[in-house]
Amino acid sequence: MKLQKFNRLVEALMSLPTVGKKSALRFAYYLTLSDTFSAMRLAHAIEDAVQYIRRCEKCGGVSEHEICEICLDEVRNNGQLCVIENAKDIFTLEENGLFLGRYFVFDDLEKIEKLKNIIHEAEAKEVIFAFTPSLASDAMILFIEDKLKDLSLSFTKIAQGVPTGVQLENVDMLSLAKALKDRIKI
Repeated sequence: MKLQKFNRLVEALMSLPTVGKKSALRFAYYLTLSDTFSAMRLAHAIEDAVQYIRRCEKCGGVSEHEICEICLDEVRNNGQLCVIENAKDIFTLEENGLFLGRYFVFDDLEKIEKLKNIIHEAEAKEVIFAFTPSLASDAMILFIEDKLKDLSLSFTKIAQGVPTGVQLENVDMLSLAKALKDRIKI
C-alpha cells in the first residue's frame, strides 16, 4: 500500500528521539484518523515553537525573547550559577522550584569567556555543576574549574548516588560506588 503522505508522517515521527516505528505508526494513525483537531493543534504549536523559540543570549537556555525570564529575574541573582550541559536540563531543575540562582549552558569548550562574563555579571560566588555523571563530565568540570581558578569562586557539583525507591541490584556500579564514597552521617 503506497500512502506517501502517511509514510512521510511516520518517517518524520521516527526522527524524534525514542520514537520507534511502532510508536510512529500509532501516532500517525491517531493524528490522521482519530483526532484531526489535536493533529492540527499540534502542527500549529510546532510551527509557533519553531518560529519563536530561540536560545537566550546570556545563558543559552530556551527563550521566546533575546533574554530569558530567568536571566531577567533580579531575585535570581543570589550568587549561585548552575552550569549545565543542555538547555533542556533547565526545565528539569526548574520543575521542583528549589534552585533560585541563574543558569549557564556549557555545551561547547569555546564558551569559557561567555561563562566568565556571566559570572561577573551575576556576581556569582558559587558555581554548581549539574552534569550527567560520567568520567567525561568530571574531566569537563576539572577543565572549567582550571579556567576559572582566578575568580575566587566556590565550586560544587550535584550529588550522586542511589535514587529513591530503586533496589540496589538495579543501580549501576559507578553510582553505587559514589553513594558509598560520599555517604553522609545520620
